[in-house]
Order: sequence, then structure tokens, then C-alpha cells
Amino acid sequence: MMPTSEYLETRNGGSYVAGSRIGMDVVAHAFRRSRTAEDIFQSFPSIGSLAKVYGVLTFILKHPKEIEAYLQGEQRFYEEFQANHPLPQEMLEPFERARSEKASKGV
Repeated sequence: MMPTSEYLETRNGGSYVAGSRIGMDVVAHAFRRSRTAEDIFQSFPSIGSLAKVYGVLTFILKHPKEIEAYLQGEQRFYEEFQANHPLPQEMLEPFERARSEKASKGV
């Protein structure tokens, strides 16, 4: 079970930055990609304040096992959803084309 924090709230089975529609997983993944608190706030200003971003990051750092378990659960849910609701090929083609163009450019 996820510990409580003034910076996070649970809604609809997910963990969100308090008072926003930004998932805690979004912040956690951005932080894992070496994004700074300032970068995260700039990308997601609806979080409300830089202080709130720091609060969420502090929570993430204080509870690594719980965060990892939560993220793994979210990944499993996503994979199950994808398996049960595959996108039609015509919807996938633009993404596959963009991915191959990006790879050919070495990006």
C-alpha cells in the first residue's frame, strides 16, 4: 500500500499530484530520465508549484520500494489493456513510420 503524502492523492485507482491531473508515474518517469524539478514543472505547470514538484520527488526518494511496486503495477495494467484492446493497423502506421524515420536519422 502506498504511504500518504500531502503532495499526492489517490483517485480512480491511481496516484496523482495533489490538486492536478498529473499522475505520480509521470513525475517519477521524468525524474528517472534525469529531468530536474524545474524541467518537470515547466513541462507540467498544472502541477501548481515548483514546491509541489519537490514534494513529490522527496516522496519518491523516501519510498523507493513502494514507488517501484506502483510503477510495475501500472506497467502490468498498461500491457494487459494493450493486449485486450489492440490498435488497428491503420492507427499504428503513423507511429511506426515516425519511429523508423527517427531511427534512420540516428535520433
